[in-house]
Amino acid sequence: MATSDVFLFGANSMLGWSILRAGAPGVTPFCNGNTRTLPEGIERGIHLDDELAMALLFSHERPRLIIHCAGVCNVETCEKSPEFAHSVNVEGTRILAEYAPREARIVYCSSDHVFGGDGGPYSEATATAPISVYGRTRVGAEQLMLARPNTLVVRSGLWIGPSSTGRIGHLDWLRDRHRRGLPMTVVTDEVRSAVWAEDAARRVWDLARSDLTGIRHITATRAVARPEIAAFVNRHFEIGATFGVQPRRERRTPHLGNVELATVHDDDLASPLPSVVSA
Repeated sequence: MATSDVFLFGANSMLGWSILRAGAPGVTPFCNGNTRTLPEGIERGIHLDDELAMALLFSHERPRLIIHCAGVCNVETCEKSPEFAHSVNVEGTRILAEYAPREARIVYCSSDHVFGGDGGPYSEATATAPISVYGRTRVGAEQLMLARPNTLVVRSGLWIGPSSTGRIGHLDWLRDRHRRGLPMTVVTDEVRSAVWAEDAARRVWDLARSDLTGIRHITATRAVARPEIAAFVNRHFEIGATFGVQPRRERRTPHLGNVELATVHDDDLASPLPSVVSA
């Protein structure tokens, strides 16, 4: 039988690490099967697109709740290796949906990259319009999840907080690049719903414990441009970094425009979280 009632896939990702640290004891966290040094608190690794491994896992263990935030999230990596991105993000989700216990609840952590950013704000009722390979794989994974009963898709923008590796996510990206003396460029015309990772992780847990299905957005009290976010994080955490700016049209890979998230819901679990940068 299951080692725990709750499985967390992608526990070493930016989102997963925050969810793991905010969650209740007894969660079984999984990281990528190739992870050489397991972060503290994570003892198991698995590839979601390894069908045999996933079938074997669920033949022995039957969690009642699965939080799925595993995937390839680097936009440039996805553009360069679309087949790899599809295998991990879409095929891995298909395999999870097929082999997970029928009675288990699944919460899939998606992204604002399902939108392009030229017509926001975007609510759960807005048609998806991704502009990148990464965004398209998110849409494909969402469709698989939404076809399954007792499943919730949670979309969010930027989460600001520490990562398991000290290198990923906006905060640790600034810290790591500054520490190594590497150049940094921030897109001027990318506007996101940026929230503190701890707040967003608690919201995911609250949504996971609810009986809500379909799609839910994690919104912020205000959307903020990337340079403003970078400047605030740099100042707030006393990083001392220096970064340049560049419009999205000059970037090699597709970048979002204004992707402020909105919601059609008005219950407590739809209330906006505090923006990282207050008004």
